[in-house]
Amino acid sequence: MDLAKLKHIAALVLLLVWGCALAHAQDNDMILNRPYADAKRLHLGFSVGMNFQNLAITNNGMVTDDGEEWYADVSAISPGFSVNVLADYRIATHFNLRLSPGLFFGNKVVRFLNHRGNPDWAEQSHYKQSQNVKSTYIVVPLDLKMSAKRYHNMRPYFTGGVMFVGDLAKDRSEQFKLKHSDVMLTVGMGCDFYMPFFKLCPEVKFCFGLKDLLQRNRPDLEDNPEVYRFTESVDKITSNMVVVTFFFE
Repeated sequence: MDLAKLKHIAALVLLLVWGCALAHAQDNDMILNRPYADAKRLHLGFSVGMNFQNLAITNNGMVTDDGEEWYADVSAISPGFSVNVLADYRIATHFNLRLSPGLFFGNKVVRFLNHRGNPDWAEQSHYKQSQNVKSTYIVVPLDLKMSAKRYHNMRPYFTGGVMFVGDLAKDRSEQFKLKHSDVMLTVGMGCDFYMPFFKLCPEVKFCFGLKDLLQRNRPDLEDNPEVYRFTESVDKITSNMVVVTFFFE
């Protein structure tokens, strides 16, 4: 699954959220919930949600000594679970600084295909292989939230920021090993819904990794060239994510 498909998922979620927003606004035109909620300088909250983790893999087309040409891509992404805490600091009427450290759990399957292989070979490991990449991320997102003017009990907003990522997953002797830290640029959009006792803030965020995550130094594979060839056939691996979050503030 590529990033375009993830964007389609996020767009669908956003349309559903926006439809709920319109219905909420129509039903609550005469009731203004929590009118002074945005006047507080600092407020806290938490969030739960889903994340869709992906890897952008740049293959180099290397041909091995025995004539194999391996290419890798992410063939399957499973929705992961996310949980965060939130500290929101109001800078100005329409601008807030938000810090939301948390944990992301996710999984993706990397598929390896030998372009010079034959799908009818009896030994399928010389034609295709796969690797299950599980991640447990500690994330520290820092975002600038830019909000529109409040309309009744809703207020749309955009975010932009940076997210620091650390992966707690254990190293394994597999085709790929990934580095344990990354820095991601993030852009997002959402809407504040003012409930009688709290704010509900559905949000969709797109995250783009800046670092090459591929570990090329593989002493664990010195005596296993059949596996090390997968690392040699790739120039670069970067991470990206789509995160759907529900904040309670």
